[in-house]
Amino acid sequence: MNTKPKIMKNIAIVCGGNSGEYAISIQSGKVVEKHLDQNKYKGYLIVIRQLDWYFEGGDGKKHQIDKSDFSLNIAGVNIQFDGVFNAIHGTPGEDGKLQAYFDLLSMPYTSSGVTSSALSFNKFFCNHFVRSLGITVADSVSLRKGESYKKEVITDALGLPVFVKPAQSGSSVGVSKVNTIDEMDKAIQTAFREDDRILIEAFVDGRELACGLVEKNNELMVFPLTEIISKKEFFDYEAKYKGGLAHEITPADIPEEVEMDVKTTSSFLYRQMDCKGFVRFDYILTKTGLYFLEVNAIPGMTEASIIPQQAEAFGMSIQELFTIAVEGMFGEE
Repeated sequence: MNTKPKIMKNIAIVCGGNSGEYAISIQSGKVVEKHLDQNKYKGYLIVIRQLDWYFEGGDGKKHQIDKSDFSLNIAGVNIQFDGVFNAIHGTPGEDGKLQAYFDLLSMPYTSSGVTSSALSFNKFFCNHFVRSLGITVADSVSLRKGESYKKEVITDALGLPVFVKPAQSGSSVGVSKVNTIDEMDKAIQTAFREDDRILIEAFVDGRELACGLVEKNNELMVFPLTEIISKKEFFDYEAKYKGGLAHEITPADIPEEVEMDVKTTSSFLYRQMDCKGFVRFDYILTKTGLYFLEVNAIPGMTEASIIPQQAEAFGMSIQELFTIAVEGMFGEE
């Protein structure tokens, strides 16, 4: 009996990016490459850094991407990609810029689209959108670079402590917790190094919870929740990526009604924000209720990252998680 050889899809795993999350994104990309189902897909790790887009061969030689059609030429062989696994944290992969480029090429990708990505990555606009849906968000003020401000007016409105953060950044890059008014100027300068707009948010005292979701066959799969307990003042970049500085408990030890509230809210926001692939929503649980914190459209993908932890607790391997994401961009079952 003759059988046709199985045709494998070429998948570009894009990683790197132009932000302070570059190194973390490279790690995520390598994990995707390692766990992508090799019986179905041939993965190519594509590093993007400013205008330098390349694939590095086993001999260490860099092969540049042809940006006119996002193709690759290796030793005279032209490689066309069937789809893109987006593993870029931060710009240009998490804010919609790269998605717009792929849309122009009619190239499918695993992450949310242009509008959803731009909205979710910009904390200023995202908070306004989420608040308009009736979901509680911390009080805040926003500043543009070069705009004058009075620290006393800010602290009168929000109290102390406050969080100062860039409107657009991930992994807590550029984020500071301000406990005294004298710390405000330095924190604002730090945030402005990452973006031209910053947010100063009132401190919300409570437990930090993370909810991961992935869509499969138009149905949302909601993973067990994770409680994040940082050994530092907050879950900053160092606590996220340096071992021993944070305790992540999956599943979170919380009342069932709270768990259902978090999962229902996350499912609602996933649909309202038109998210795609696997996404993580973060909250602060206080004595008075639930506060929306942020949404991570391209969450960490290493074996130790929160979404893979949650998937494992759900009974799903990291390979299964990545397969669902890839099949989702092709509309496969």
